[in-house]
Amino acid sequence: MDIRPSTYVRGAWQMGEETVTVTESADGSVLGEVSLGTAEHAAAAVKAAYEAFPAWSATRLDERKEILQRLTAGLEARSQRIAETAAAEVGSIMPFSVRVQAGLPVRVLRGTIDAMDEIEQEEHIGTSRVRGLPIGVTAAITPWNYPLYQIMGKLAPALATGCTIVVKPPQQAPLTAYDLVEELEKAGVPAGVVNVVQGRGPVVGEAFAGHPLVSMVSFTGSTGAGSRIAEVAARSVKKVALELGGKSANIFAEDADLDRAIPGAVKGFLMNNGQTCAALTRLIVPRSMLVEVEERLAAEVEAQVVGDPRDEATTVGPMVSASQRRSVESYIRKGIDGEGRVIVGGLDLPEELQAGHYVLPTVFTDVDPKATIAQEEIFGPVLVVHAVADEDEAVRVANDSPYGLSGGVWSADTDHAVAIARRIRTGQVAINGASFNAAAPFGGFKQSGYGRELGRHGIAEYLGPQSIQFP
Repeated sequence: MDIRPSTYVRGAWQMGEETVTVTESADGSVLGEVSLGTAEHAAAAVKAAYEAFPAWSATRLDERKEILQRLTAGLEARSQRIAETAAAEVGSIMPFSVRVQAGLPVRVLRGTIDAMDEIEQEEHIGTSRVRGLPIGVTAAITPWNYPLYQIMGKLAPALATGCTIVVKPPQQAPLTAYDLVEELEKAGVPAGVVNVVQGRGPVVGEAFAGHPLVSMVSFTGSTGAGSRIAEVAARSVKKVALELGGKSANIFAEDADLDRAIPGAVKGFLMNNGQTCAALTRLIVPRSMLVEVEERLAAEVEAQVVGDPRDEATTVGPMVSASQRRSVESYIRKGIDGEGRVIVGGLDLPEELQAGHYVLPTVFTDVDPKATIAQEEIFGPVLVVHAVADEDEAVRVANDSPYGLSGGVWSADTDHAVAIARRIRTGQVAINGASFNAAAPFGGFKQSGYGRELGRHGIAEYLGPQSIQFP
């Protein structure tokens, strides 16, 4: 089996010094071998981006827009291939993989293109003219759960604004980065504008974060790793944007339509098999509804089909790796050992699921809001249910979290739902199961990070305001 190169610098690939095996999430079989770059490779990538910055930042806005339009068309044309790769690497079921793993990066590009005209707008403040300038060389450090989308959320605004970029794809799901590079070349992105280094976070990621020629680091991943990136970046005083963990709450008001809310709640915690930072993994319901909610949840979750992500019947696929499966199982075991009562799921996998990295969708009730399984991000198909006396308690429980990334509210009265949403300290809230908007700002509060991605808000992160004063 051929070993994929590690480093794409100035338009050419080169090999790294060690390799990592990429495995199939459904059965652990080998998908490929990828070589890994070093800190020296990272430094070479940054140098290339730095030297490409003056020419790229001077290109006309319409030139950059045309390149992004060609990139959009290219990625859309190979969407089936990207979806199949994500299903194999990450375990995403095929319908989700087509719609999100392959489709969402395209929607991000379109949202960025639609917002690009704002880049050159000037604001007049008294005797000053204010306009954003491209911030410089940017670094993107991305996670494995949405490998192409997470890169695109950083790459699209960087290219749109005239920044150059160095990218560290996820070590566990590195393969779509090669598809991306091919389409970047076809779209006409000049050599050196985008540079990619496959590698380990503590090696390549920290080399990017600490390099003095990098002006901004955008990181998506765990809160612990994000804290480390911010620490390393602070030494050279660069801008940092962090999109980190989540433990998001889904609130049922007394008048919630359970015929819609229960399937919505199950979808909310099972998206991408629970491997989603914005998954709605805490369900907060009025105590008067608890018994009915438990019964309906159990039935809805029992109806899920766990299996190979490429099987049309499958609704829940495997975890990305054996280590991720073990991590999720450890939380389920903690719940079983005293932190909650299992109403569906658990640890007893059927024989046919033993070979892959599978975890049964599991729901706990009677969970104290301070319990570990209610406070820590599990990153798997696990939901905890909290019963509350009233709306004020629901909001208190929702906000009783170190995170603040996402949320949901269900109510027959939309204005009432919005009023509840405004009281939740979180970056986005879905009303009655509303769909994700790839043009609206995405990011969090508290330990979910700072900075925003997507649309015009994402573009703004890559611009530094410059004021020119006139007499």
